[in-house]
Parts: sequence; C-alpha cells; structure tokens
Amino acid sequence: MQTHNFPDPDALAAAFGMQVFLKANGVASTICYAGNIEKNSTKRMIEEFGIQAVNIDQLPHMVEEDYIVTIDAQKYNSNITDFIGTEVACIDHHPTMTPCAYEYSDIRICGSCCSLVASYFIESDTTLDTNTATALLYGLKMDTDSFNRGVTDFDISIFAFLHKIADNHKITTMYNNNMEIEDLRAYGEAIKNIKIYDNVGFAKISFDCPDGLVAMISDFILGLDVVELSVVYAARDGGYKFSVRNETAAYHAGTITQKALEGIGGGGGHFTMAGGVILKERVKELGPYPDFEIRNRFLESIGKGYIENQVHA
Repeated sequence: MQTHNFPDPDALAAAFGMQVFLKANGVASTICYAGNIEKNSTKRMIEEFGIQAVNIDQLPHMVEEDYIVTIDAQKYNSNITDFIGTEVACIDHHPTMTPCAYEYSDIRICGSCCSLVASYFIESDTTLDTNTATALLYGLKMDTDSFNRGVTDFDISIFAFLHKIADNHKITTMYNNNMEIEDLRAYGEAIKNIKIYDNVGFAKISFDCPDGLVAMISDFILGLDVVELSVVYAARDGGYKFSVRNETAAYHAGTITQKALEGIGGGGGHFTMAGGVILKERVKELGPYPDFEIRNRFLESIGKGYIENQVHA
C-alpha cells in the first residue's frame, strides 16, 4: 500500500486498516511512502498502534510486476511519487484531478479515507479488532477535525460502528496531545505574516514545516471571525506547500487551489479543504514579488480581482 509522500494519520491508519483487511483475506502487503513522516505525534501514533510503514528506500527491489494500491492519494497527483510497479487499485476520498485506470477503485468524497476502509469490514463481515478500530477512528477524527470539517453522513455511520469497538480513551488522549512545542514557532510566523482581503486570509511560513502543521495553521486562520477562506503556505525545498480551508458555500477550496496554481504547480481537493505545491523550478515564474503574486492568483481564482496597492507587500 502506497500513501502520499508525507503521510498523515488518516493515510497511515487507512493503509494499516487495509493491510489488516487484506491479511484476513490471505493477502500480505507492505505500507510504504516516498517522503517523510514529519511530526513526532504521527510517529507516536505509529508506535501506539504497531504500524509498520517504510520509506521506498527500504524497498529497493520493487519490479513492474509488483502490485500497488494507492491509499488516500491517486496516481499523477502532485503529492505522490510514481513507484516502480503497477497501480492496480486506488482507495481515496479526494476528487480526481487526473484520471487513471485501475483494476479496482473506490474513490468516494467523504471526510476520511479511514471511513472507506472501515466499510470493507462491515460489508464483508470481517472481524475488526480493537487496535485496528482505534487506529481507523483516530484517523477519521483527525482528518475531519473532530467531525467539524468535510464530514458526511457516511462518516457518521462509520463512527457509530468504530466507536463500539475502539479504545476511545486512547483516542481522546492522543487527539488532545498532538501539538508539539516546535509548532508554536510556525503559528507565531503565520500570525506575524497574516494578511486579510475581505473574507480571505493568507499566511506565509518562511521555513519548512510538516504538511499536517500547515493544515492545522490553515484551520487556525479559518477560525478568525472575518475569514471564510484561508490560504497558508510554507517554504519547502525551494518551493511552497499550500493548505487551503473553506467554510462558505460561495467557494470550492479544491477548484480554487487548482486554478490558482495552474501553470506553476499543482493542487486540488475537497469543497472545504485542499492542498497544493509549487516546485522549486517554478518559483521564479512568480516574479520579483512572489507573495504578492500568490495572493493575487488565489484572489483572481475566486473572482476578487487584482490586489491594489500591494506591489511591494
């Protein structure tokens, strides 16, 4: 099972749940990724649930005949590396940006990839142990911001199923202690750099930080009473990583992000949440005032027009 390059709790828990499901049906599998597991809280989650996930560097002998199942990501997306092997299946809860043919695909828009994986246990009447149920429920809780973001009736039905099996005390403890002291620096940077245009809030973090942290700060900016769409971006490897959050019916976070980064990067996602990147080699196309250009691109993509008097911002 291949997750996106910087796997978060939802991706790891969903891959772990799928691994358990496949094992129950006589199929062995390995969880792998191409980037890094960045946050200590995510590493602690792996230890808590006994998840075995390895970087692709630890699988040097993959061949074209190896089967790959992409979890919480889709082939051709900007956040997943194309491994040697054949992508035979895809399980994801994000909209499709670039179509790909799989032998099997389960791409449904919902709050968490964990919900999709948990449904397989229900539909096939496969026994689900407490540890796996707890991991799946934790991933579901994290990706929906404790059922406040992108949640659907399907996710709620899955919650009802998992809640009866999971160790809910462990989930509460882990959820309430997922911020690290180093995260405060990124929050401080974002607060210092925040700019608001009508109901759209922008914040830049000038140093590299984990994808999950960028998303948390985007949620934080969205919490401001005047902000209905937040765009947070952090420097990474000479480029930028974006997290976009939306709470108004007037916008679609995924469409806005895709349009704003078109030609210089890639992105997309749900109605309420999206992500994207600008690679190092494309940054120069932003011109001499990259922050101005980024803000203008997003504002233009939602029809707010050109930023006036901000050339040197």
